[in-house]
Amino acid sequence: MKSQPKSQILNPPAATPEAAAHYFNAKGAYETDVADVAYDLREDLSGFKLIDVRDSRSYEEAHLPGAISLPSGRIRPDALLSREEVLVLYCWGPACNGASKAAAKLAAQGFRVKEMLGGIEYWRKEGGNLEGTLCEQAPLYWKM
Repeated sequence: MKSQPKSQILNPPAATPEAAAHYFNAKGAYETDVADVAYDLREDLSGFKLIDVRDSRSYEEAHLPGAISLPSGRIRPDALLSREEVLVLYCWGPACNGASKAAAKLAAQGFRVKEMLGGIEYWRKEGGNLEGTLCEQAPLYWKM
């Protein structure tokens, strides 16, 4: 007799509703997404600063409106950033962990941070405005 396969979804079992609520509320403290950033920019809301952690050339070619360039490999303890604002970091896209690494470094230095999920890739896919020398013509990924 053939045994019934085990569910890959239900093993391990789903968290309790209380545990799931705690997890997803906590997750929101660390992340934001393209739609939330677009809304806050459109409504001219303040209290955050966009940080592009990609290399300088990529930033010059295309970046989110008002973002500043702070390549993740160049983050130093003397970064001239405000501790009054939440720093919203982004990189290339879901396959890039540069924003996560930069957020960890900046948080360790006492900055409040959030990572923008999807990066500039999803910003562009969702039709977000760009600044830079190439804007929409810029490459969608870093060339090795």
